[in-house]
Amino acid sequence: MDLNEIVVFAKVVETKSFTAAAQQLGLPKSTVSRKVSQLEERLDARLLQRTTRKLSLTEIGQAYYERCQRIVADIAAAEQLVDDLQATPRGRLKVTAPVDLGAFRLGELTAQFLALHPDIDVHLELTDRVIDLIDEGYDLGIRFGPLVESTLMARRLTTTTAGLYASRGYLEQRGTPHDLDELAEHALLVFAPVPRMATWVLHGDAGPAELTPSARFTSNNLLAIHEAVRAGAGIAYIPSFVLRCFGESSLVPVLPELQSPPLELFAVYPSGRNLAPKVRLYLDYLAEQLPRAGAL
Repeated sequence: MDLNEIVVFAKVVETKSFTAAAQQLGLPKSTVSRKVSQLEERLDARLLQRTTRKLSLTEIGQAYYERCQRIVADIAAAEQLVDDLQATPRGRLKVTAPVDLGAFRLGELTAQFLALHPDIDVHLELTDRVIDLIDEGYDLGIRFGPLVESTLMARRLTTTTAGLYASRGYLEQRGTPHDLDELAEHALLVFAPVPRMATWVLHGDAGPAELTPSARFTSNNLLAIHEAVRAGAGIAYIPSFVLRCFGESSLVPVLPELQSPPLELFAVYPSGRNLAPKVRLYLDYLAEQLPRAGAL
């Protein structure tokens, strides 16, 4: 079925003229005539009676036109809906993000976004599983780099760092390590939602160094690691946005000359073409707000 044939036929009937229909549709008159003829051939029925002076509908043509009017009206309404959504962003936005980032930062920021855009609803799925955005129907994913190669578009939102921290009580009891060799002798707490994060990458004056800790405690939840460090269980590698979120002053930097390389945070989405306004708004909002005042 060619919907163009239906639209052209309905316009010919509405204007009672091939010439007028062609003008209103912005098509050559020959194209309009051909579309109507193709429609009649496909239906194997005469829809219009043509004379040199006027056009009239056959009985079949009249019945068909009445149904076509509804179809054309629905198409026009659908196009108007798209225009309206483009003019005023609205609808449901489905976002996925890592559990701890979402819990520490995205909840508050999304609440502020909703207050600014009352016609948009947000479903925020917090998981450390890499969701297939297209297959599972998500508009946007928030992920820490490095990103695996894919067909998704990516936009860098901000960067953060991580460092080693312990409680004062722990360091008073066990002593403060002065290098990585001494660090390996301590109780180490490891946040590892994915295997690659079980290795700590630290940069200092001597260059980068990697340590795969023999951990006393591992968890896929950063809040659990943070609480264990505060309770004096050991030393952990903690992103700076967690400390900022808690206004943390009870934890002490360990080997402060060693820091992580920049941890990049990206938004990924299926396509940069015809990106829905609600998605673009949320993207722009996060890109503006996350770097502000040490938000991440």
